[in-house]
Amino acid sequence: MQLDIFEHSREVMLRNDAVHALERRDASAALQACDRLSQEYPADESLPSLRVLTGYIEAAEVGRHEAFGDHASLRDARQMLQETVHDAAQRTFGEAGAAVWLAVSWQELARRAGSLALDARDPQDHAAPMWLRAGNWAAAAQAVATIESWRRKPAPVAWMAEARLHLFGLQATWPLLAELGWLSPALLEDVAQRSPDPLLPQLMRSFEAKFDATSTGDGEIGDLSWFAAWVLIERPGLREPLAVAQASQHSVPEQAMRLLVELLGLERQGRHSDIVARRKVLRDLQPSLYAAYMKSR
Repeated sequence: MQLDIFEHSREVMLRNDAVHALERRDASAALQACDRLSQEYPADESLPSLRVLTGYIEAAEVGRHEAFGDHASLRDARQMLQETVHDAAQRTFGEAGAAVWLAVSWQELARRAGSLALDARDPQDHAAPMWLRAGNWAAAAQAVATIESWRRKPAPVAWMAEARLHLFGLQATWPLLAELGWLSPALLEDVAQRSPDPLLPQLMRSFEAKFDATSTGDGEIGDLSWFAAWVLIERPGLREPLAVAQASQHSVPEQAMRLLVELLGLERQGRHSDIVARRKVLRDLQPSLYAAYMKSR
């Protein structure tokens, strides 16, 4: 029994040596530790992941000062980190430890990708989403700002919205969230799922449960392109931030939100005849939205 305990302790010690070297990102020490563990305990189940991470930091050390020359090189590095290395890090460090370790790697990729323009074929091969993965919100916002006409492109709008949620909070991000909903409801849902403010996903769940845009054929149940308009009914205090959302594609959901902004302003002014006329426009535009609006009146 004492021999078994000794053998087990020896195996754990060698494994920990490799893990600690990887935590320091010391490729040489990690390689030596993996070799010792492999020689004495070749069947150790942690060895494959340890080898993957050791090989990764070895390669990263060689190229860390080189900018990516093209999107293909960045794509290969991103996929390696996102798939193979990510899983190995989670098996080695656990979920929390892996998140910290991987953030450094994402930051390095983002830095090396800084000179590459947005590739419309695969927007993920850009520095901005990598800065987001690294948790560097300011750098992500700066990277988005370098993209020409970024506010007309769904992915950059989503990246900027996520960065600003962390930097400035939900209240300041509502204009971008409205614009994102009109451009890409699917990306709006993705951003909401990662929101640091729980109010955003809460409102989204409430919207999906209550609102049905199918009555006019202008959308589906839970169609998030209508989210900004619906939020104005639930939270009239958001009129001012939502009013400054930039013009997008002039879709029906966008028209409905701007109509509600106008209606809320008219209500404050007590202009009854104008209110009646604009309510009729809203009813014709989207009956479900009109019903939700009138329910609160």
